[in-house]
Amino acid sequence: MDALDASKLLDEELYSRQLYVLGSPAMQRIQGARVLVSGLQGLGAEVAKNLVLMGVGSLTLHDPHPTCWSDLAAQFLLSEQDLERSRAEASQELLAQLNRAVQVVVHTGDITEDLLLDFQVVVLTAAKLEEQLKVGTLCHKHGVCFLAADTRGLVGQLFCDFGEDFTVQDPTEAEPLTAAIQHISQGSPGILTLRKGANTHYFRDGDLVTFSGIEGMVELNDCDPRSIHVREDGSLEIGDTTTFSRYLRGGAITEVKRPKTVRHKSLDTALLQPHVVAQSSQEVHHAHCLHQAFCALHKFQHLHGRPPQPWDPVDAETVVGLARDLEPLKRTEEEPLEEPLDEALVRTVALSSAGVLSPMVAMLGAVAAQEVLKAISRKFMPLDQWLYFDALDCLPEDGELLPSPEDCALRGSRYDGQIAVFGAGFQEKLRRQHYLLVGAGAIGCELLKVFALVGLGAGNSGGLTVVDMDHIERSNLSRRYVAARCTHYLKPLLEAGTSGTWGSATVFMPHVTEAYRAPASAAASEDAPYPVCTVRYFPSTAEHTLQWARHEFEELFRLSAETINHHQQAHTSLADMDEPQTLTLLKPVLGVLRVRPQNWQDCVAWALGHWKLCFHYGIKQLLRHFPPNKDTHLLYVLAAANLYAQMHGLPGSQDWTALRELLKLLPQPDPQQMAPIFASNLELASASAEFGPEQQKELNKALEVWSVGPPLKPLMFEKDDDSNFHVDFVVAAASLRCQNYGIPPVNRAQSKRIVGQIIPAIATTTAAVAGLLGLELYKVVSGPRPRSAFRHSYLHLAENYLIRYMPFAPAIQTFHHLKWTSWDRLKVPAGQPERTLESLLAHLQEQHGLRVRILLHGSALLYAAGWSPEKQAQHLPLRVTELVQQLTGQAPAPGQRVLVLELSCEGDDEDTAFPPLHYEL
Repeated sequence: MDALDASKLLDEELYSRQLYVLGSPAMQRIQGARVLVSGLQGLGAEVAKNLVLMGVGSLTLHDPHPTCWSDLAAQFLLSEQDLERSRAEASQELLAQLNRAVQVVVHTGDITEDLLLDFQVVVLTAAKLEEQLKVGTLCHKHGVCFLAADTRGLVGQLFCDFGEDFTVQDPTEAEPLTAAIQHISQGSPGILTLRKGANTHYFRDGDLVTFSGIEGMVELNDCDPRSIHVREDGSLEIGDTTTFSRYLRGGAITEVKRPKTVRHKSLDTALLQPHVVAQSSQEVHHAHCLHQAFCALHKFQHLHGRPPQPWDPVDAETVVGLARDLEPLKRTEEEPLEEPLDEALVRTVALSSAGVLSPMVAMLGAVAAQEVLKAISRKFMPLDQWLYFDALDCLPEDGELLPSPEDCALRGSRYDGQIAVFGAGFQEKLRRQHYLLVGAGAIGCELLKVFALVGLGAGNSGGLTVVDMDHIERSNLSRRYVAARCTHYLKPLLEAGTSGTWGSATVFMPHVTEAYRAPASAAASEDAPYPVCTVRYFPSTAEHTLQWARHEFEELFRLSAETINHHQQAHTSLADMDEPQTLTLLKPVLGVLRVRPQNWQDCVAWALGHWKLCFHYGIKQLLRHFPPNKDTHLLYVLAAANLYAQMHGLPGSQDWTALRELLKLLPQPDPQQMAPIFASNLELASASAEFGPEQQKELNKALEVWSVGPPLKPLMFEKDDDSNFHVDFVVAAASLRCQNYGIPPVNRAQSKRIVGQIIPAIATTTAAVAGLLGLELYKVVSGPRPRSAFRHSYLHLAENYLIRYMPFAPAIQTFHHLKWTSWDRLKVPAGQPERTLESLLAHLQEQHGLRVRILLHGSALLYAAGWSPEKQAQHLPLRVTELVQQLTGQAPAPGQRVLVLELSCEGDDEDTAFPPLHYEL
């Protein structure tokens, strides 16, 4: 089978966040792939949607069956207007609109052996077992990767067969480990010492590595992969280096990932010898029982020509009997598995199996689509071979509360597929809900789809409000404020997040689970820059150099322009400036120029001078090893000149050839006339050093002449426009900085991700966490549930990892006899007539044993025990609302029911966080 032509250009802007997850080689393979998806109910639609969003070359849809009411509960591509139309044909146009770069076509005939040969991957969803066996056998025979997926109510099943000799080129999501080299000895074995600060503990015995950028021992550069041995001191044995040249300096060691081979059994064999993805022996047994339940459901369908009726006890007992009579599962061809059948589990599966649920198909469709990507791209380890997933915890624990067959009967409603599991009464509850969705980005859009399909807030008395700040800023991605408001108002919080193929979905219920807390490490790292001295003088990582380059951009092209514009608008003389920091900021902007640039050549002259200024640490040696016609150096000059031109309102140029010719004509700047703002470790010099009187006088004179003219244009860093030279400048500057210090550089994509603080994203993880959150939504809406019903979920699709666990209980804090959690409040009525501050303090002491030390309303200090008697006498007789109005200038709003006060008490620990005091008006 020939793949589509993958040579067409990859749309890096469209797939930018996905590229950070998969990389260009994998994306090129995906772009050239042909995939068949058969079965376009909810699960098939989810698989197809994810594949289209991720850019497969061609997607063929197959499902000749007519659309029915029960399809609409989970198939977001269908509507009431599509009833009786072929599911595939009704879905094709909307799928194609998601990504016009993907060919989406419909196959209307049967699935034949010849048809299968046209595809790299074939996916069957919600297919009969006989069809799965027929297609699976043919795919295994011809080396076509095969997947079969299905959901029945609150349980799901996924099977993968990638053949008996499938090679995974890149088994993990992590980037290959790279570290800077300090020294390499000659000998057998040669000993490699890593630079201080390198992550030596990440290397393991037997790792394969290669080398680059080494001076002296050049025989190692780009050598065949070598196996290493990690010594106790963290140094590495790299094999015989006896005959190699003596090591001089620099270079990097880079891990080489080892391909892995996967051997899958065909479906007919794997049915009786199932390998399941599980974390424990208990989970393995649970999965085996679900495996038998699915087999029994297929047997029931074969015997009766229909699935079991919703919550029909007779049909359910028939399924249990069929499961009991199945051929025992085998550990090997000869050895049976000695495991008892969990008949209660099979019975519950059968009772709730008639429906199709949007959150379930979103979750399993995401995992299935990720496995298709693994088959195409050969990146990440595939499943081995069965995955079973259940969310039966969504059902009430009390058997008396389970729905009846009458409540789950079909009604000719778009929610029939959901009513078949939870009943019509629960559907009405969903319709009456009022929910707030904060953020309508990737996860938010997936959640909106789930909410619409389940009917959340769809009734006349319900509603759904969406809030999004539109501009994607780092602050928008931290919703800690929303979590705090949910805790304050005692509202449930459903929260999800992703990074690459990692994802999480968590639920926080008032008085039931712990309240939301932002991860301490993430909160600390979000805004914490590296130390200035490290970034400026002692960089040891590519991140240090990128932060330095980003700072360079701000000082050269934004802050300097804003400073000059400010002085022009204020009609103050630049010559009158005596602040060393301001002069230091403006000096590099002048560079070799003493008047404003007038044309492109002036801008190039400035950029060349600044290149020399920044990367001067023995300029002759620098020019000898890295002359300015090298690509990275030329990119730096081109980008810097264009940014300088933009700042001055001059036309720029993207002509590399013309730039090379122009550089030959320009005089080389005299390094003696420019004090370097960069210095090597041996030549430490402060960029903010004070100027001598003569230097300052000369600089001021030049600034005064240079600053005459129209206002400059400060450049605001914009990472998403690849034509504006912003990212080019930062990447080139950081790369040159890496060369100066012998640090392994990162590529442009990695640099853009780090500098732009871009979170890698992929459609599959986004859809999976939305589905997991939708399952928790069912529990929140259903009414009071114990903590044991709820689940926090964490997944890593690249490594087939999914864990769901019960949330922690709220932490109990104590102070003397008082006990509370983060969900509790101290409530004090204002009374009639209203209390004074003095009576409020007395009430807290008498009723709760609290001697208040500090009392606050927002930032307004209402009381402090350390106040003088005079000040206390001023505050204590006042009514609380009167005192608040006096201090804040604002009276309580009409209809306001509570004033929220914060307090600390005498004798408490510094870390004690008392519950908020709700002063009820």
